[in-house]
Amino acid sequence: MIYLRLYLEFFKIGLFAIGGGLATLPFIKQLAGKYGWITQSQILDMIAISESTPGPIGINAATFTGNIAAGVPGGVIATAGVVTPSVIIILLVAHYFTKFSEARIVKSAFTGLRPAVTGLIAAVGFEVAKITLFNIDKYEAISKTLSIVEIKILSILNIKAVILFSIIMFLINKYEKHPIIYLAGSAIVGIIFKF
Repeated sequence: MIYLRLYLEFFKIGLFAIGGGLATLPFIKQLAGKYGWITQSQILDMIAISESTPGPIGINAATFTGNIAAGVPGGVIATAGVVTPSVIIILLVAHYFTKFSEARIVKSAFTGLRPAVTGLIAAVGFEVAKITLFNIDKYEAISKTLSIVEIKILSILNIKAVILFSIIMFLINKYEKHPIIYLAGSAIVGIIFKF
């Protein structure tokens, strides 16, 4: 039964995650809450692995989640589920694209989708930043005993992560290097400073 559920859930993700792999992450986060297939911590690992390995992030994320939920067969089934809608849509689009590509309604639909895709990606970025840069567990423990006024921001910040984030943001804006350099450098820093 889990295999059918994995396939159907990832089929829906593949069908509605318009805008690329990062747009699949809000859906996977929702699955984490709904089925418990993957934890918030594992989502961060999944993003790191999916971004640093070859292949589309959506497919890598589906494989990772399916593998955690139901082993290797689960990874294969989740991957098949997320890919199936794309294959169907690409075949249909390829067949009819030349006929409808200049239609006003098609252009308007694509123009309307851009802000929605941007919002999905921004929401994922916010969630990743929240989980990475703040000690959420510590915040929840402190917030039960203290009022909002008494909670100090420095007590819930993950200082090492904030410093690394700031350095990487500065370097990305100052030097136009390939992202793999920043990923590899961050991994080395994480190993050395035991993040």
